Amino acid sequence: MTPDKVRDLSDDELVSQQQELLEKIFRLRFQSSVGQAEGTQKIREFKKDVARIKTIQRERQLSQKKV
Repeated sequence: MTPDKVRDLSDDELVSQQQELLEKIFRLRFQSSVGQAEGTQKIREFKKDVARIKTIQRERQLSQKKV
């Protein structure tokens, strides 16, 4: 997910997208602990997407405080 796509999402959509990504990370970690280690690269991608979402949320939070 690119930063531009993340910025186009509303606040509620950001929260739901973040929850969805965290759920996917949990499932992939669980699968890898069981022995189905397919998603190492996907875990990294999802973690970066979560970080992007958190960054955009923080930017919006800080911009609202300045007003």
